[in-house]
Amino acid sequence: MRRKDPFHVDIMALNPEVTGSCYLMAVKFPDKTATNFIVDCGLFQEEEYREYNLDFPFSCENVAFELVTHNHIDHTGRLPLLCKKGFSGNIYSTKATKILLPYALFDSQKILKKEAKRNKTKQLFSSDDVLTVCNKTIDCKYGIPFSPANHIQVTFYGNGHIPGAAMISARISYPGFENINLFFTGDFKTSNRFFDVGQIPDFVFEQPTIVISESTYGYEDSSETKKVFKDNISLANSQGKNIIVPAYALGRTQEVLYDIKCCQDENRINPMTQIWLDGKLSISYNEAYLHQDLGIREDMKDFLPRNFNYVDKTVRSSILESEVQKIIVTSSGSGSFGPAQMYIPYYISNPNALIHFTGYTPEGSLGRRLQDTEYGDSVTVHGILKQKFADVLYTKEYSAHAKADEIISFLSKFQDLKLLVFNHGAYYAKDLIAQRAMEEIRPKEVALLGRDYVFRVNPFGLAKSIPTSYK
Repeated sequence: MRRKDPFHVDIMALNPEVTGSCYLMAVKFPDKTATNFIVDCGLFQEEEYREYNLDFPFSCENVAFELVTHNHIDHTGRLPLLCKKGFSGNIYSTKATKILLPYALFDSQKILKKEAKRNKTKQLFSSDDVLTVCNKTIDCKYGIPFSPANHIQVTFYGNGHIPGAAMISARISYPGFENINLFFTGDFKTSNRFFDVGQIPDFVFEQPTIVISESTYGYEDSSETKKVFKDNISLANSQGKNIIVPAYALGRTQEVLYDIKCCQDENRINPMTQIWLDGKLSISYNEAYLHQDLGIREDMKDFLPRNFNYVDKTVRSSILESEVQKIIVTSSGSGSFGPAQMYIPYYISNPNALIHFTGYTPEGSLGRRLQDTEYGDSVTVHGILKQKFADVLYTKEYSAHAKADEIISFLSKFQDLKLLVFNHGAYYAKDLIAQRAMEEIRPKEVALLGRDYVFRVNPFGLAKSIPTSYK
């Protein structure tokens, strides 16, 4: 529309690339009233964007409500800061996300507090701020619409990313005007081994829609991912090696444990091998899978291997020193945090060990440094030079993100795409998937969302892009 539009939504993102995921929606109604709401509020984890964690480029007091796609810290980690800065509205999530959220936020708060003390800086938020988030969170059922504000209807739909993950539909309406339909994929996958993913109704795909999609793996297809973990650990186990498996606490850890159990059932692991899980958050999530109402299928609650035990700090040293063959699954997945910081230095120079990463290791992380170091060369671990003689392997098979072909397949279901917006991906990933979408889906418009531009949309699609006042 070329005339000034009395009914529109300004879509802004705080994250240039992957972590720190946060969308601000500024809705302007024809009666000159306005409603601002947020989808996700994550912590920036890339080193170059850490300074963005300190504040928000908008007034938190003016945000009416918050929608949470899922419980990963790069999507929820700044919710306590949002509340600390004056947000007083409700936070809406699925039931499973509400159950899991306190585990992640309290753990993150403790880590950030230690970092602040070490760096002699002010801590980002307190445990009281985390409690505020927990008290403000309202759980919602999949597929049941609710109205968090006048003229706005929101529905959570199934998502296979992790337990509790949701894709979010927001219908913004006003009498006498066509609706503005927004659809947020969040981090998404269409299936999950541990739970059934609900179907999205046909009418969602049939209506005119503006879709904001992730693009994390927009640069590769699912056929490029090979399943190698079970083969790798079976071979190392048969060679008598001790195996360290850094894994992210929620989702990844449980899948890894299940595959170790499958290896046992297939007689591919020495039955005397001890299986350990270390990391308080990993253990908490494990127990939640077993005993909380997260939607886990009953047949998948039997995912723990035989000879399995949890590690606590009283037995960690004896486990390290024991000559009994073992597999230790430990947080964190990047190797830079959690008990992995103790296991990796202990085993990295041992030729009778395998360190097997189970997912993406960010630039600058210990896991990335280990992968980039040649056998026999030195690598710095906690300021100490260590020679790399252990095997270091890596697999992407546990990724809970849709690959490029899966993203295109899902987005192709929308029959009237007024605007397709890509975010939550490295610059090159966003660009590649956007080019592919233009060729294969042919939506009315394609845009790349970051911190540089605001996209103003109306019922007919993109009205204009506006340079942001923040960088």
